[in-house]
Amino acid sequence: MAPGRAGAATARTRAKAAKARPDPPGLSREQIVETALRLIDEAGLDGFSLREVARLLGVYPTALYWHLPGGRNTLLAEAAAAALGDVAQPFRTGDDWAEWIRGLFQRYRDNLRRHPNVAPLLGAQLVSNAGVNPQLVEQVLAALEAAGFAGDRLVDAYNAVIAAMLGYVTLELAPKPSDDPTGWASAFEGKIRSLSPSDYPRLTGNLDRLANRAFIVRWQGGVEVPLTSGFDFYVEAFIAGLRAQIPD
Repeated sequence: MAPGRAGAATARTRAKAAKARPDPPGLSREQIVETALRLIDEAGLDGFSLREVARLLGVYPTALYWHLPGGRNTLLAEAAAAALGDVAQPFRTGDDWAEWIRGLFQRYRDNLRRHPNVAPLLGAQLVSNAGVNPQLVEQVLAALEAAGFAGDRLVDAYNAVIAAMLGYVTLELAPKPSDDPTGWASAFEGKIRSLSPSDYPRLTGNLDRLANRAFIVRWQGGVEVPLTSGFDFYVEAFIAGLRAQIPD
């Protein structure tokens, strides 16, 4: 049997085994998702496993399949959705579309700053459509229609909004290497500060401003040193660019 089919068959077997058992008392889907998100917050994606989630809940791993037949992928998608929280606020008739987009980006960043280890996962879930969020899609489309986009241009504008929403925050919250983060940070800082002014006059001349405040030129993460002014600039630049694309 091909590896992909074998994996799918294994997942179905586990799901059937879980459904054959009685629903574990006191265990709910919400409790499983909450525990999974807490585990990701504390241990990162490298430390996440169904076995560890089950251990924290005091149940066998097969019990998780009673509520989440899709197993690991389904649970990761649910955890990503939980991290998003209330990001997709309703767009109401009369709302200012630009202000709504501005608020969307801010809520997304605020939520992900509370769960920074979810940032790379969330991008993957949205790209793969594993974590479908119809409310987010509906409200973004409503805001863009109010701005004046329609037809194929509406689709293009929608894709731009989703990509922009994820892009800055994913970079800002990108994790350090997990094997030796302190050693890596020290070595990287030393490398940057040893650059020759004759070879890199603009970089070295602006290094005091750039250090840990600019992408590529930083050895501290976005949780430790938020890139807030850059984020604000990014949002306003994006909205201005989007406004310029509204059909006449």
